[in-house]
Parts: sequence; C-alpha cells; structure tokens
Amino acid sequence: MQMLLLILSLPTENATARMRAWRALKASGAAVLRDGVYLLPQSEANQEILSQVAEDVTLAGGQAHLLESASEDPALMALFDRTADFQRLSQDMDACLADAPATAAADLARLVRKLRKAFEALVAIDFFPGEAQRQVAGRLEDLERVLRAKDAPDEPGPRARTPVRLDRAEYQGRTWATRRRPWVDRLASAWLIHRFIDPAGRFLWLAAPADCPEDALGFDFDGAAFSHTAELVTFETLVHSFALEADPGLARMARLVHFLDVGGLPVAEAPGVETLLAGMRNSLTDDDALLAAASGAFDFLYANFLNGVTGSE
Repeated sequence: MQMLLLILSLPTENATARMRAWRALKASGAAVLRDGVYLLPQSEANQEILSQVAEDVTLAGGQAHLLESASEDPALMALFDRTADFQRLSQDMDACLADAPATAAADLARLVRKLRKAFEALVAIDFFPGEAQRQVAGRLEDLERVLRAKDAPDEPGPRARTPVRLDRAEYQGRTWATRRRPWVDRLASAWLIHRFIDPAGRFLWLAAPADCPEDALGFDFDGAAFSHTAELVTFETLVHSFALEADPGLARMARLVHFLDVGGLPVAEAPGVETLLAGMRNSLTDDDALLAAASGAFDFLYANFLNGVTGSE
C-alpha cells in the first residue's frame, strides 16, 4: 500500500496560514499520525492536495516535507475508517425517513439534497470503502424513492433494488433447507420464517448445499431460493420478499443481523447477541435445539425492538 506522508512545521506567527492548512487537510480526509504528521493513500489527486498544502506552508514561513512510503500495516488503514461518520449520516437519514410522511415535498427535497451532498463528500474521502458505505448508499436510495413518490406519485421510478414480492399464502407448510450448524443469518432467517412466514414449516439442515431436495426451499447458500441479494443479507431478502419491512421491530432486527453477518453500520446490541448465540452454538450440538434456543432469544429481542428500546438506554 503506497502512502503519502506530509510532515509540517507550521508558522507560529501566521494563524491564517495554520488555519488554511488545517482546513485543507481536514477536507482531504488525511489521517493524523501525530502533531504535524499527516497521511493519505497515494493518488494523483492526493499528491496534488498535499503538495499545495506544503507549498502554502513554506511560503508562509513554515517547513514542509512530502514523502512517499510503502506499508502493509493494517493499523494505517484503520486510521481511515469512516464507519462512525457513515453511522451519523445514517441516523440523519433515518430521522428524515421517519418524518417524510409529514414533510412537504419541497422541504423533503431540500433535506435529501443536503444528505446526498454530505454522502458524496464522505465517499470522496472513504479511501477503503466497505459495507458501511454500501448500507448508507441503500438508505439514501430509499429516501430518494420516497421523495419521488411524494413529488410525482404517477411517475415510474427506477427498478427497485429489493427482491420480488411473494405471497405468503403460497409458502405454507413447506420444507426449508439451509446449511447445518447455522450461525446468525441462518438462525435469524429460520426464526423469521417460523414466526412470520410459514409457522407450520419444517427445517432441514444440509451437510452441503448440493444435498438440498428439489421440493425444499433453500436459504442462505449459493443457488438457494432465498439468499444474499445485492447489498441485502438473507434475513433482509426474506423481509423484503414477503413485504415485512414496515414492521419496526423487524427493521431493527434486520440491521442487527446485517451487521453481525457482513459488517457495516454498528448496532449497539450486536456484541451481546453474538456472545449469547456463540454460547448456544458451542453448547448445543443438535441444530433443531439450537434454533429453538436462539428463537427464544430472538423473540425477546424482537419485543424489545418493537417497543423502541435501544441497548444504550
């Protein structure tokens, strides 16, 4: 990984030059290794930004040294982690979505434009993009879709990123199959199926996906009827497929499962839930017993989420 290292000695008597350098470095997304030492991934654009800062500081009477370095230290990449920034932006988007039904179209459009601008500015300095960026991009799509529906309800929108809608009545008393020794996404998906989609369904635990019977509904493996779709994990795919996303408790569950399965925006309850499920999985060798135990935990968690209680309260 090629890096640019800018070492500055700022002029003590020129507050304007110091502030100008600080603002430029902050806008660039530079990481601070220590006072006067700044780091950015190597790129033509970043080279130009740091060269300009170095020149400006030198002309103002300070000293500047721009160096190139190669490093594979994961700690350096961690300095550019924007997850917390995306989390704050996501919370602003959630508030906007919650208020959208009561907000005038013109006011909503202004808010969405502001959020889009903030998102694009953050993306510009997210040098190692990951799940958090993808999640917030999806949240922004949701907001823009709500805005289009409010502003021009008769106009067709772009193809939805969500799976095709299915009728629950056609999915009753079925056999659902997934890989054995289930973990978070498979356990939560099985709980969702049993509680909200097919209460009479039974589960088959597969040694390998190839063992899935033709008449069974597979989930959470390649080629399954229900699995990861675009940026959605299997639990979210099932929620959207069966039109359950309006349930606030399931919406909170979906964020939790997404984070535990693929990362992204942190969820306060995640460490405790992961520890609890790990204890169950290590203690119970029978997958039916494991699902029964996990389902009890999910029931209580769902009830808590449905009442709007967070892990921080």
